[in-house]
Amino acid sequence: MVCLELFLLFATTLATLSDAYSIHVPRDVGISLVARQNRNNRQNNKNNNNNNNNNNGNAQLTLQANNIQSASKATGQNGGTPAAGQSNSLTDDANFINFCSGKQTTNGQQVRGGSCNGIVMGDIPSQNNMISTIILNPKPGENLQANKAFDIQVRVNNLVPGAFTNPDNTYYAAPQTLQGGKVVGHTHVTIQSLGTNIEAAQPPDAKTFVFFKGINDNGNGQGVLSASVADGLPAGNYRVCTLTSSSNHQPVLMPVAQRGAQDDCTKFTVGASNNGNNNNNGDSNNNGNQNGGNNNNSNTNVDEKQQDKQGNQQGNQQGQTRKNRTRFNRFRSRRGGRGRSM
Repeated sequence: MVCLELFLLFATTLATLSDAYSIHVPRDVGISLVARQNRNNRQNNKNNNNNNNNNNGNAQLTLQANNIQSASKATGQNGGTPAAGQSNSLTDDANFINFCSGKQTTNGQQVRGGSCNGIVMGDIPSQNNMISTIILNPKPGENLQANKAFDIQVRVNNLVPGAFTNPDNTYYAAPQTLQGGKVVGHTHVTIQSLGTNIEAAQPPDAKTFVFFKGINDNGNGQGVLSASVADGLPAGNYRVCTLTSSSNHQPVLMPVAQRGAQDDCTKFTVGASNNGNNNNNGDSNNNGNQNGGNNNNSNTNVDEKQQDKQGNQQGNQQGQTRKNRTRFNRFRSRRGGRGRSM
């Protein structure tokens, strides 16, 4: 009985203490706390997403360690002193990734005042897939008719032709690429005047040309590409050359320095007359005239000799006549003046 009374007294005391220390939270206050917690959670999620996006963007702008080329860190010379005929290379520890900082960038444009292009060079073919070109038409030294249409034809080995990006806004804007180990791109043909001498000693101005065409198709599928000069050319001396390019118009890159050229040039004339031959014929005629003159001189000399001979003969005859006359007059005087005078 006593134990039961003690237990009930303990339970009553404990309940009283619980009520004394309990905290009463109004209903509206509880709802407010829950809403605030949810807002905080949403903001944290948003911040996390932004951080993830920023990290992804930074990853695209980060030079990955496996892309760093150690050769760019050295000048290429032992001790820093260039070997005879060589120069120190520029150096950079990060592939020159910021080489164009502070400069006018190319940014896909043909910047006539000059620019800096930060796009990587790209894929380079093997030595067995190096590009080589030959001009088929016009032929070397060929003379074409003035102002008459003609086709320029070239054959290009190891080029996958027909890839030609917009030159107004993608110029040098992407790296060189390969397909089947061969450069993907196209070629151009350009004609320049050589003035009055096909054997000109001074290079023509690169800014000046009489014809230019980017060939953006794949030709006959066997490497032969062509461009039409619809109006022909005026009479003169000319040089035609090829400019082989990757898709974004940059000159093609080859794997080794010692090689044959990837482009070709040839010289031809338009509307040339046979002046040279005529001059030669004229020289022959002059020789003929000279020979004729010599012959005339010879005849003249012969005539003069004959005339001299005839003159001498006539002179001798006249002299002999005078002698005979003198002798007759002397004889007549001795005869007393008889006889007819001579």
